[in-house]
Amino acid sequence: MQVQDPGQGQAAEAATSYRDSHHRLRYRTLYLMDTPYGSAPLPVWERPEPHPRSAPVPLSRAKIAAAAIQLADVHGLDGLSVRKLAKELGVGPMRLYDYVVNRSELLDLMVDAIYAQIAEADQHSQWRATVLAIYHRTRDATLDHEWFSDLLGGRPHLGPHALAVGESTAAALSQAPAVRDIDDLQRIVGALNAFVIGALRREVTERRTARTTGTDVTTWQKTLGPYLTRMLKTGRYPTVARLVIDGAHLNPEETFHHNLITILDGITS
Repeated sequence: MQVQDPGQGQAAEAATSYRDSHHRLRYRTLYLMDTPYGSAPLPVWERPEPHPRSAPVPLSRAKIAAAAIQLADVHGLDGLSVRKLAKELGVGPMRLYDYVVNRSELLDLMVDAIYAQIAEADQHSQWRATVLAIYHRTRDATLDHEWFSDLLGGRPHLGPHALAVGESTAAALSQAPAVRDIDDLQRIVGALNAFVIGALRREVTERRTARTTGTDVTTWQKTLGPYLTRMLKTGRYPTVARLVIDGAHLNPEETFHHNLITILDGITS
């Protein structure tokens, strides 16, 4: 249901009026839907794009999301603001609010644009190969856009591309021999997602730490190696000593794949 908001009540507060460059009072259009809990604004993915305006810089939600992703790739989410984004696009900040009503909606658009990349994962005839392709594609996208890891596991990702990835993953896992009913499928999807989110957040955190502190593996070994050697020689930590002394420095991609396979074997056999 489309309504013109006159600037009164709670709905009006969400669609605060502002003055354009000609100082004429303008009001945003709210698109509302009826829910069991009353009327609520339509999600950003279901709202139509604003009518084209005769402006030097044409905009769209896709263009806004792409520019925001570029900013976040360079400066992180903390360095992303509506003002910086507007400057990047060459428009006034208030014009962006025709397309997204707040920062949360902007993040939703950015996240779903990354899921569009993940959705390009190859589909295979075997369910297992499809699942592996999707999760490896998820890792690749996360390492290309590290800020994405900050938004994994938080609020639900319900954009059309996120839903498409979720559908492909769940449909493939539903073919696993151990999946007998919907409860099994829920547990398996939850367990895999928990592993992937944790693994990717850890990998991104390690990359950020090495980059911001200059503490790569070699530097870390030089700095803390003597201390760790003294502690291990006490004999109080024999298993840790084996891990440190005998364990190899594992390749992150190979480790991710191996652990994913191990978990997949355990929960689908």
